Order: sequence, then C-alpha cells, then structure tokens
Amino acid sequence: MSLELFLLLAAALFSVGLFGALTQQSIVMLMMGLELMLGGIIVGAAAVWRYIAPTAADGQVLVVLAVTVMAVEMAMGFAVVTALFRAREADVTDMAAELKE
Repeated sequence: MSLELFLLLAAALFSVGLFGALTQQSIVMLMMGLELMLGGIIVGAAAVWRYIAPTAADGQVLVVLAVTVMAVEMAMGFAVVTALFRAREADVTDMAAELKE
C-alpha cells in the first residue's frame, strides 16, 4: 500500500472525529470523536515514519506508547463522566458546564 492511502485513511479518521466532536452534545460521543481524531493522527504519523525510516523501531515504540496513553486517557475520561453522571445526572456538555458555578 502506498503512503497516500494511509494518509487518506488518517485524514478520513480525523475528519470523522472532528465532525463528531463538533456536532455532538453527549460527553461520551464527544470523547469518541476526540479518540478518532487522535487515532487519525497516530495512523498518519506511523505511516510517515514507516516510509521515512522503515528499519528503525522508534516509530513502532512511539505508536505503542501513544495507543497506551489513549487507552489510559479514555479510562480516566469515562471514570470522570461516570462520577459526573452519578453526582449530578449530567450527561450532555451543557449540563456539565453548569458545574463551574
């Protein structure tokens, strides 16, 4: 497969994630959109790294580290959303914004 196809996939993932993050009011859907955007960035970075330096393992280590950080970030985000829902029954971003007051 060529670099262009991987970059097209990365752009598609990022675009779908951006659309989801900008149009959804549900906190969970917003987090899913952000994860798609990060996944698109990781796919693009891994593809470029693979075609620039195919023998170096640095890119693979960076991708594994980024995916691990994404998993931890999602676990923490869902824990915060769950605690927010249990405390205030807030499940959309407008309700969560009222917590500042």
